[in-house]
Formats: sequence, C-alpha cells, structure tokens
Amino acid sequence: MTTPTLSPGRLDADTVRESVDVVLEDFLTAKAHTTPQHHLPYLSGLLKDFLSGGKRIRPLLCVTGWQAVGGGEDTAPVFRVAACLEMFHAFALIHDDVMDDSDTRRGRPTIHRTLAALCATDRRPEQIERFGVSGAVLLGDLALTWSDELLHAAGLTPVQFDAVLPLLSEMRTEVMLGQYLDLQATGELTDDVEATLTVNRYKTAKYTIERPLHVGAAIAGAGPEAMEAFTAYALPLGEAFQLRDDLLGVYGDPESTGKSQLDDLRAGKNTTLIALALRGSDSAQAARLRSLIGNPLLDERDAATIQEIFAATTARDAVEQMIDDRRAQALRALDDAPFTADAVNALKQIARMATVRNS
Repeated sequence: MTTPTLSPGRLDADTVRESVDVVLEDFLTAKAHTTPQHHLPYLSGLLKDFLSGGKRIRPLLCVTGWQAVGGGEDTAPVFRVAACLEMFHAFALIHDDVMDDSDTRRGRPTIHRTLAALCATDRRPEQIERFGVSGAVLLGDLALTWSDELLHAAGLTPVQFDAVLPLLSEMRTEVMLGQYLDLQATGELTDDVEATLTVNRYKTAKYTIERPLHVGAAIAGAGPEAMEAFTAYALPLGEAFQLRDDLLGVYGDPESTGKSQLDDLRAGKNTTLIALALRGSDSAQAARLRSLIGNPLLDERDAATIQEIFAATTARDAVEQMIDDRRAQALRALDDAPFTADAVNALKQIARMATVRNS
C-alpha cells in the first residue's frame, strides 16, 4: 500500500483525502480478489462506487485532530483510522437511506434502489423491493464489519488502540441513539426546538465533528485539556452543520446536494426549521404544514407553499441566525485552544466549509 505522506506541521486537505482514498481503494481491491467465485467482488465494487464522491469530512477532522496536538512522523496509522471512519460512515448512510426510503444519494440511486433495479424482472414488485432493501442492509453490515477490520489493521500501538477504541465505541453508540431519536420524531411534527437540537447533537455534532477530532487526537496522545477544547469547538459547529443541512434539504439545488428538495418534506422529518415554523405560525399555517409535511405525494407546488410559510414565520431567517451564532461560538473556542497554528487555521476553514450557504 502506497500512502501519500503529510508533512509534519503542515495540513493539506487534498493530501488527506487522497491518502484515505488510497487506503480504501487498496482495501476494497484486496477484498474483491479474496473469493472471486462468489459475489464479494461485486459487493466490494458496489461499495467502492458508493464511497466515491464523499467529502471525507470525518477523515479530514480525524487527521486535523491528530496534527493539532503534535501528530508525528508516521502518518500511515492515522490515515488508516481515518479510512475506518469513512467506511463506518458508508454503513450509516446506506442504512439511513433505507430508513428514509430515499431514491438518491450524491446524485446517484441509493444502494437499495440500485440492487432492486438489478433484481430478476420475473419477481413480483414487492419481492424486488424487499430484495433491494435486504441487500442494502447486508451491504451496510458488511461496511460496518470492514470498518472494524480497517481499525485493527491500522498499525496502532497497544497504547494508541486502548485510547481510540472507547472513543469509537462512544461514537457508534451516539450516532445510533441520534438515528433512533430522528426516526422516533419523523412524522410527528412538534414545535419542540430543543428536541430537534438534541437529535442534531447526537446524530451530527458528536458523530461528524467531535468524535473524529477526538479519535485523531487520541492517536497522538492528547490530554484532557485538548479533548475539552475540541468539544467546545465541535458541538456548536456540528449543530450549525446540521442546521445548514436542514436548510439545504428544503432550499438546496439538487445538482449540488445530490438529492431532491422533496425528500425530507415527504419523509416528515421534524427539523429545527419546521419546529420554529410551527412555533411562529397561526392555526391556519400550522394546519397547512401538518397536512403537507410527511405526505409521500407532496409535489413542487406543495413545497413552495411550505417555503412561503417558513418565510412568513421567519423560521428560515431564525435558522440562519442560529447557524451564524454557533459558527461564531465554535471559532471563539479556538482562541485559547492548545493546538498548533496550522491546525487552528484548518479548523477555521472547516467551520466555514461546513456552514456555507449553497442554495
């Protein structure tokens, strides 16, 4: 395996992404040649295609966390652990698409739709759909298993492994809890803004921002002060990241987001945006929102009506302000953080990238 190196003291996001891609490519290519007489080559190829095109936010944060507290000369272990995080993310996305019954991901058909399309045409429609869903669940499980394999083959010392494993276990538990809370709230619209922010914290802030930073820092032997500083930066930024994603789900350009503006509205996800709109609406507006959001037949005209109510109740403006406030809070947390100057600059860039308008 030829892994590009990252010069000590210098952060290069492109090199991080390239390095993680090399690890994943080599791993999946090896898997494809393990048992060629079975379907493993096809499944590993399907997973390779699914992994392509991702932003690699979690691996980037993992490596940034590692270098923020000193890093070291040997970059291979942290790149492999970062690849483990990306493989775990593939598992989470595949299952998330099944739970949301989504048609597209990153502008392409979701795994369960892809598998259903390849199913034998002589089966009944319900059998085809069930095959797609069941196959996607299994492929997600395979990604979860392989994320463990990447971790165990990362070349960590026993001390490093003992520091990283509890953090990964916490991350997995937290994201499962967040997914469950999200699933529980879907279809039951309320004006409980705090409940939506709790989902954001577990499903996104801790999983996407905090834990990858912690994992990378743990490989470098970070102490409690650095871990607390990462948390002070990560949690508000992670909430802002999810709030931006909620807005993009309603207002984003499908060419950029890779999914329809109708998906989240049809699914009836109870986002902070919706909770604020319900809190600020009159009885007629609230009734209209409840009748439209969660309707699987919702169309573009219905979506426009919902957007009008979001504007009239100032819900969209309120979410934009929440994003700005949380980004500012995250940036302030870097003022006295015990990180290298290069890492602070990288974290500032990541904060902007994660919360930028794209609609």
